[in-house]
Amino acid sequence: MGTTPGRVGLLCFLAVVVVATATATSAQSPKQQGQSIGVNDIPKKFTDVVPGGQDFTRRVVMIPMRDGVKLNTVIMVPKGAHDAPILLTRTPYNAEERAGNSLSASLLTALPLGDAVFVEAGYIRVYQDVRGKYGSEGDYVMMRPVRGALNPTRVDHVTDAWDTIDWLVKHLPESNGRVGMIGSSYEGFTAAMALLDPHPALKAVVPESPVLDAYMGDDWFHYGAFRNLMLGYVHMQTVQQGPGVVTPSDVYDKYEEFLRAGSTGDYVRSRGLDKLPFVPRMMAHPAYDAFWQGQDLIRLLAARPSSVPTLWEQGLFDQEDMWGANHAWLALKAAGHASNNWLVMGPWSHSQVNGTGYAVGPLKSEGDTSKQYNRDMVLPFLNEHLRGGPPAQLARVSIYNTGDNHWERFQDWPAACEHGCATGLKPLYLNHGFILSFDAPSESQASDTYVSDPAKPVPFLPRPVLDPFFAFGSTYAGYIPWSTWLVHDQRFVDGRPDVLVYETSVLTSPVRVRGTPVADVRAITTGTDGDFVVKIIDVYPPNVPSDPSMGGYEMPIALDIFRGRYRDSFEHPTAIPANEAQRYRFELPNVNHVFKSGHRIMVQIQSTLFPLYDRNPQTFVPNIFDAQAADYRPANITILRSSLQPTAVLLPVVDQ
Repeated sequence: MGTTPGRVGLLCFLAVVVVATATATSAQSPKQQGQSIGVNDIPKKFTDVVPGGQDFTRRVVMIPMRDGVKLNTVIMVPKGAHDAPILLTRTPYNAEERAGNSLSASLLTALPLGDAVFVEAGYIRVYQDVRGKYGSEGDYVMMRPVRGALNPTRVDHVTDAWDTIDWLVKHLPESNGRVGMIGSSYEGFTAAMALLDPHPALKAVVPESPVLDAYMGDDWFHYGAFRNLMLGYVHMQTVQQGPGVVTPSDVYDKYEEFLRAGSTGDYVRSRGLDKLPFVPRMMAHPAYDAFWQGQDLIRLLAARPSSVPTLWEQGLFDQEDMWGANHAWLALKAAGHASNNWLVMGPWSHSQVNGTGYAVGPLKSEGDTSKQYNRDMVLPFLNEHLRGGPPAQLARVSIYNTGDNHWERFQDWPAACEHGCATGLKPLYLNHGFILSFDAPSESQASDTYVSDPAKPVPFLPRPVLDPFFAFGSTYAGYIPWSTWLVHDQRFVDGRPDVLVYETSVLTSPVRVRGTPVADVRAITTGTDGDFVVKIIDVYPPNVPSDPSMGGYEMPIALDIFRGRYRDSFEHPTAIPANEAQRYRFELPNVNHVFKSGHRIMVQIQSTLFPLYDRNPQTFVPNIFDAQAADYRPANITILRSSLQPTAVLLPVVDQ
């Protein structure tokens, strides 16, 4: 079929239009086309815009130390600040993250909840990465010791704090030249370290739940028993400079995982943790030798006490660092420095003062005790010493009463002793029929026996037991039982044949305890080593109308573990003579509690708290980390409760 002249003209016209359109389109830029062909979608520089602006400035600087290493430091300054005090935290947990959201419009919402009172008071807030972590240069050493035999370098946390403070007061014109340090856990450790040689501008320090003696009762050991579950923390902290992860595992239940592994040394080697320098260094020192004594910050502080006003904070139910703050306060008081040291002990788990304090587990408080602490104690304390404000009017010791549910204030706090204390200690004896009584036993020979089998250790929490640090950074949001295990209902073990349970009759009048209880255990074992766990428990009535879930609840108010080989010396362990009576006497954590009418007092005794603490093979070996499978043997544990060999818990009973 042919083409007409009209159709030819139309086709030519359309071709011209198409060509012209294509030519015009090709001449347009990608921007005109709304396309980005051949252009990088990531700009070389972009600055986020916060609608309405911010009420603070955020500076990230690298502060030089005396050895040339520079430490990453985040400085949050309220806009318009002048003559403002500086509050410093030195952390291994990522300063830029700890300093909060850099895109917040308000400093109050940018910083963590625990900083709220300081923001409202107009403080300059500073967070700094310790050397070797996150943005800071240098080498990271877990709990870096002070310069000396254990640290041959010329720097430590003491010098780093000094150099940091010196830089801050010289480079922050908005400040008044006064600096305070605050921090919890490891951050409490770095704050306390600064007290060994304080910069002249350091005017106040608040160590909260600080790690000060990691052998006697903070992170790594308790009275010689090793805390297995801290190994995940070591892996997370030392496997790399930035954020790490807990030790990988294909076993959900940590109880099963550690039991399968054998000794703790076997666990370490099977997972490659012996390649992390801190782990074999720690395992080489199972006793309280010069290695641990040289890192005991309490001893160092007492030997070199400073005049810097210091407010020590301790959680009464701190599942990680129960020892440091209260023992530092006692040591400094003994060294003649009570006048510039204060102690606060509240109803908190580890670092709970940085969040809310309405409850720890089922134990409810009157209001937000964390807010009360920060608002009514810490802020007035800092204002007095960093701003020249009015006296804070703090009692020397502020401690929450966990029975009457209110704060109490004292001008002293007693150490454990049998004579001369303000409170004294009253023995609560184990008696026939698994009875607890303030009456001494009358039988000349009496005892109760259980079998401690390392193959079937008593769990410290109902199984499955998860790794407590897998949710680190979110306040253990994924695993609440870890943060509250010290107040967990003990009915889950009181029917086991390897847990002895003694109980008073129903109390007809309140029993008030205030101070440091002491476990005084007389026992015979068929093994040559062994551990002893003692718990003091408040047993609620069978029916609690105001809170039915608390009916019969067995709430521990103080418990701890003691490794038998250290009964005479923590530095020089000795085998336990098999089948011979021995005495095991050790302090339990502080209490300020009321056992109310209608309640009972209970004491539980056992030999394991697994897998939190390593299993004792119950055969004496030089180093339990290296125990072999054949060393783990069942033992008959006989608890003596006669007139000649009484076992008791010595309670700091008060009348009022």
